[in-house]
Amino acid sequence: MKLTRKQEIIVIASKLFKEKGFQAVSMRDIAKAMGIKASSLYNHIQGKQEILSTLILEVAHEFTNGMNAVVSETLTPIQKIEKIIELHIDITVNYSEGLAALNNDWMHLEEENRKSYIKMRDDYEENFRSIIKEGIRDKSLTNNHPEVILFSILSTLRTLYLWYQKRGKLDENVLKKDMVAIMLQGIANH
Repeated sequence: MKLTRKQEIIVIASKLFKEKGFQAVSMRDIAKAMGIKASSLYNHIQGKQEILSTLILEVAHEFTNGMNAVVSETLTPIQKIEKIIELHIDITVNYSEGLAALNNDWMHLEEENRKSYIKMRDDYEENFRSIIKEGIRDKSLTNNHPEVILFSILSTLRTLYLWYQKRGKLDENVLKKDMVAIMLQGIANH
């Protein structure tokens, strides 16, 4: 499928944002990377802010929709956590540049989009926290503090895109199987 010019601009810009950071990239840099004049970009996009919000909100919606699907399923807490880990891996594989923008540059969003993103992130974390608490209540998870469990899992998953790209893109199915096992069962032989 051929990308629209706007989609091409977003793809190129997202790579530059990931390499240099949102603040360091100018519209002129984006145009140069595309081999066109900066003024031509404005025929397709309003500016860097539109690119950033498109990138971040697209990924945030993927997480939100994925979490909503997990929450609505009749699964055990363990099965839900497995699905959430797999969701993060799928998004890592398919949206690594968007994830970089989401993790590193969300604070540069204009106020309305920033508030929307923060609400989606907070709702996502609250749903995850509820699943963890349910697992502690039904004794399928250890009785550790829910915030420590949430932090431990999310801090790993949120930086997965960095590791994944450096490692030469490990097989997605192996990654899912092993990450689920390690996050849910640990690494010690029992």
